[in-house]
Amino acid sequence: MAEAIRAAVIGGSGFYEMEGLSDIETLNVDTPFGPTSDAITTGALDGQRVAFLPRHGVGHRLLPAEIPARANVWALKQLGVEFIVSVSAVGSLREDIEPLHMVVPDQLIDRTRGRASTFFGEGLVAHVAFGDPFCSHLRGLVGDATQETEATVHNGGTYVVMEGPAFSTRAESDLYRTWGADIIGMTALPEAKLAREAEICFAVLACSTDYDCWHDGHEDVTAEMIVANLLRNVEVSRQAVRTALQRLPTARQCACKDALKDALVTSLDLVPEATKRRLGPIIGRYAEQAVNG
Repeated sequence: MAEAIRAAVIGGSGFYEMEGLSDIETLNVDTPFGPTSDAITTGALDGQRVAFLPRHGVGHRLLPAEIPARANVWALKQLGVEFIVSVSAVGSLREDIEPLHMVVPDQLIDRTRGRASTFFGEGLVAHVAFGDPFCSHLRGLVGDATQETEATVHNGGTYVVMEGPAFSTRAESDLYRTWGADIIGMTALPEAKLAREAEICFAVLACSTDYDCWHDGHEDVTAEMIVANLLRNVEVSRQAVRTALQRLPTARQCACKDALKDALVTSLDLVPEATKRRLGPIIGRYAEQAVNG
């Protein structure tokens, strides 16, 4: 039997590969939601098998709204993944979160529009709890691991997820600051919602690359600025992620693993067979329980 792949890293702008992998295999996973952002790379890292997926595709080909998040999360769930660490670039909405600082957020504000953000529908209704959008245990591991690097780390914070691909207007940036938001980016949603529906622990390691456009003393954000600053922190991100993955528990005790337990509203005997097949990796154990009584 192939060794289980329990952990995955989704890399964002500038973070296009996971170094240190051995026994590498490249997987193209067929999903009912179309192809993933790119092929999934799996390999051995410090004694365990992990998966890596470049969120925007190799060569950064996909806009934030074009990222096939459902396909990505479905494919990782199909592989047996229980933990996802998402690495991304963000803008800072606070003076004390300077460019090149790292942030491990604990809250989200959704400002996206029109992105497919659920696996459910077509005969099956589910409402997962999302009050705490990140796994607290995985967040803790990522935060602690990042503290052990040379970077300045902010543990906790509210991440505004904007639609993009254009950056904020100055009025929007000022508005988000009045809301008490700390950082802004384009990709944590719908990933976080889909991971919760898939009962996967999910945490974000965010690299502050700029001050968005609110700070009078700094130039407005540009794509070139984001990539340049993120590349400077790529080694910090890799080191932190690698350390966090080494400390994953052998068995999960958090609520993420049972997120669908009280969330499935529709009786499974009423759900169309096509929907059950499409969501096999997501609802499989609940469907088996329904059959076995």
